[in-house]
Amino acid sequence: MTISYPKLTPETLQTRLAHPKGTVRMVLDTDTFNEIDDQFAVVYAMRSPERVRVEAFYAAPFHNELSDGPKDGMEKSYRELEKIAGLLPEMADVPRFRGSETYLPEAQSPVDSEAARDLVSRAMASREDDPLHVVAIGAITNVASAILMEPGIIRRIVVVWLGGHALHWPDTREFNMHQDRHAARVLLDSGVPLVLIPCMGVASHLATTLSEIREYVKLQGAVGSYLYDTFEQCSPDHFAYSRVIWDISTIAYLVNEDWTPSELVPSPILAEDGRWGPPNPDRHPIRCVRYVHRDGVFRDLFGKLGEPSR
Repeated sequence: MTISYPKLTPETLQTRLAHPKGTVRMVLDTDTFNEIDDQFAVVYAMRSPERVRVEAFYAAPFHNELSDGPKDGMEKSYRELEKIAGLLPEMADVPRFRGSETYLPEAQSPVDSEAARDLVSRAMASREDDPLHVVAIGAITNVASAILMEPGIIRRIVVVWLGGHALHWPDTREFNMHQDRHAARVLLDSGVPLVLIPCMGVASHLATTLSEIREYVKLQGAVGSYLYDTFEQCSPDHFAYSRVIWDISTIAYLVNEDWTPSELVPSPILAEDGRWGPPNPDRHPIRCVRYVHRDGVFRDLFGKLGEPSR
């Protein structure tokens, strides 16, 4: 079966890819148990109500040494979302959904899940002039599945995805992208409005240290203590050690465009060898972030950890 995607006009794409004004409606798709940075992103989103209103959380699949497979990774991510909700009162009423138990078996075959169905429903209920922002910080399986299940959501969403490496990087075998390359190609090829935040060369600027987390995070209530503990446990030796908190780049993009300078580029092609293919100027445009100003991002995050949500 061949999926037919709606084609947005160049003018509509330009409008959707402009930085949003006012408060943004968003959902957050996250492999929350995979790393320590997802937890920071979840808290950052909930503590930024002046710019984003989180409508739902989706648990994304992952498979590495922390899981027995994508289903186990998704379930652990769902339970991690539940744990954070117990520490962050403002998150308690935000619905949380289990996502895909497998990766896409092929490029045009969606994986059904609670998360994908909720995204379709939520997106189709959105107005085209008030698109839902789909913020994704893991494998893009849930989002690609929703697009394949109902391609019409392309007219009603903007995807902000942390995936791949910078377009000049020698390869793009990055964890989020490489886990489900079929899903990544759906995202890159479908024409959905996409803001791509690469990892190496861009989000990799968001490094911090245990000393900084101890000083500005640890004493900020139960959730601050939890974030500190997860950071402390991520390495047996913190001497001259820093850790990248990749995922907060997506929230930072929505909060303040000055921290994440970007440009419109033709949607890149993901080659079979795990590299970016040659640029094709005839491809539809996406917005690609080219740098992250880490100081402004961490100043905002640390300040919000000490404040109740408004």
